[in-house]
Amino acid sequence: MQNLKTHYHPEVIDLENKSVFTRLATRSIVVNGDSILLLYTKRYEDYSLPGGGLDLDEDKIEGMKRELNEETGAQNIRNIKPFGIYEEYRPWYKPDFDVQHMISYCYTCDINTQLGNTSLEAYETNNGMKAVWVNIHTAIAHNIKIMATSDKKGISIERETFLLQQIAKSKTLSII
Repeated sequence: MQNLKTHYHPEVIDLENKSVFTRLATRSIVVNGDSILLLYTKRYEDYSLPGGGLDLDEDKIEGMKRELNEETGAQNIRNIKPFGIYEEYRPWYKPDFDVQHMISYCYTCDINTQLGNTSLEAYETNNGMKAVWVNIHTAIAHNIKIMATSDKKGISIERETFLLQQIAKSKTLSII
């Protein structure tokens, strides 16, 4: 899979003498015309791709399907194709490591248009996360505005906005 970008958070100046924790994750790209299935998080006022960390030894495709189903209620996940990798180094705010090295494997896929029930984790519910179909260009513009003006922005908004811009430019989007 192609590496789309390697991003260093401004607080991660270098990795010398740093303890680094690597976390593997997946992100799902589901498009229907100009609309894309995203998660809106009220706490951070942003849009993000469905996805999250893989369990230990979990297959990437199985993890992608699990996360997509849990966060959006997506059913009949099919036609899964690699889109690219987003790699990032960001601060780790726990005492066991200095830096988190997040590698996100992004996949396009098709789903049934009717979403089922979600199975959000407590912190996702507390953050006001919900699945929404939104125009991709509206989501990009919204995230760009949040990055420029909001003190609520989350640490992942740069990744999410970059990926949305890459998706919008892509000629290989799948249509439900």
